[in-house]
Amino acid sequence: QVQLVESGGGLVQAGDSLRLSCSTSGPTDGGYYMGWFRQAPGLEREFVAAIAYSAERTYYADSVKGRFTISRATNKSTVYLQMNSLKVEDTAVYYCAADRTYSAFRIKGQRPDYWGQGTQVTVSS
Repeated sequence: QVQLVESGGGLVQAGDSLRLSCSTSGPTDGGYYMGWFRQAPGLEREFVAAIAYSAERTYYADSVKGRFTISRATNKSTVYLQMNSLKVEDTAVYYCAADRTYSAFRIKGQRPDYWGQGTQVTVSS
């Protein structure tokens, strides 16, 4: 059973930076994609970014491209989301997720198998 624990959320001002971390435990050596989703109040959970197990490929939602960077530690057990130039509309609960397929992150109707508990990011104007 894969377990995910997020950390690093908080309250910042627009234009600031924040880095989220997601630590994994369990059998993640089988080539899992890792990624982040977010959910703002009253809205559906949306894809933010994902990274392949090899870390050679990364994927981003258009709304964060150029501002957010996803990366993976050398030991593959921790994934980071560096968020720069934060905007008020980035305010949401951010969830770490894991799945063996990339399609689980992007195809409507699919969802990754494993999720963290979420961490709140609040950006004030």
